Amino acid sequence: MSQLTHVLHVRPSAPKIFSYKYRSTATSKSITGNRVSKMEVVVNAENLRAQFLDVLRSRRSGEVLLSVETAKSVAEPLIQEASRPRLSEAMASCPKANVENLKDLLQEENLYLITETGEQGRLPLLIVSKKEENGQKRPAIVFLHSTNKCKEWLRPLLEAYASRGYITVAIDSRYHGERASSITTYRDALISSWEKGDTMPFIFDTIWDLIKLADYLTERKDIDPAKIGITGESLGGMHAWFAAFADTRYAVVAPIIGVQGFRWAIENDKWKARVDSLKPVFEEARSKLKKNAIDKEVVEKVWDRIAPGLASQFDSPYTVPAIAPRPLLIVNGAEDPRCPVSGLEVPISRARKAYEDAHVSDNFQFIAEPGIGHQMTPLMVKEVSEWFDKFLMQ
Repeated sequence: MSQLTHVLHVRPSAPKIFSYKYRSTATSKSITGNRVSKMEVVVNAENLRAQFLDVLRSRRSGEVLLSVETAKSVAEPLIQEASRPRLSEAMASCPKANVENLKDLLQEENLYLITETGEQGRLPLLIVSKKEENGQKRPAIVFLHSTNKCKEWLRPLLEAYASRGYITVAIDSRYHGERASSITTYRDALISSWEKGDTMPFIFDTIWDLIKLADYLTERKDIDPAKIGITGESLGGMHAWFAAFADTRYAVVAPIIGVQGFRWAIENDKWKARVDSLKPVFEEARSKLKKNAIDKEVVEKVWDRIAPGLASQFDSPYTVPAIAPRPLLIVNGAEDPRCPVSGLEVPISRARKAYEDAHVSDNFQFIAEPGIGHQMTPLMVKEVSEWFDKFLMQ
């Protein structure tokens, strides 16, 4: 039984937001005929965040004051794959400080944050940092794992960044790691969400946790609340993208192979690779909809059911630019079938315009690594590492 250590009396209503408008170009037909014209659309990022928070609240099991419990280190982390994956060469390549006896200089914390009622309301944290005696506040970075992995999988990154002076934080996303009981827990949660419509295990429920995590991190005495970064791989990259959109306390952002255009994929028949990564829920929907095969109608209905707005008002053309003016690096593979580069033309162009309008063009960068599919590479790890050092270590 874990021991309750303290309660943070944080109002559980909304993340800190600021008013910022960006302009984007949309295509529309004139009323009089077939002529297609371009019109400028002004999107209010604050309003969009408020709408998104309303969606998150719509499926909460019950809001609570954020509390913190002590936990123990996980001896045998659960990875929801038939065979245990090999260690990631990309993570192992992460730059480290040249420090002797590094393991002896690092400290580890294991905690639970209670983010809402119910069994999934317990958020497991793994925090790694270097033992310091000067008591100064340090920058922190939140790391988010990919599908079926867990927070312990990210340890090579946590230790590498901690060696350079960061406080590093990893979580188990919903229905993963300590929040799972078998290798089918996440799959079963997706199917249940389609059937019942009472949870949002794909992306959105974890964003609620990340908002609560920001509440906690900004209250810690050893963290500079103005210097909190967030990154993740694949599903973790999506979590980083949406958390930064939803909560401006994530000051520097670097999603890896996670940003895509969901609506674009539906309209251009480029949804198969993403669907294949979550096949059971789409097969269940196909059966319930009495379809012979998964088609774009099935795909759209699944997204609308398990993550309302994902392929419409909260898609990347609207939520990526809303991260401006905070530093944002998007790193993808140029040949990634799950996050096709062609589907990012609109969100990237709108983001560039948003950063230009905010007079901070250097705060945005998009990298598509040539010849790379849905894979995190050493180059991506290096670029993200340098991005955080540039904006959090100055």
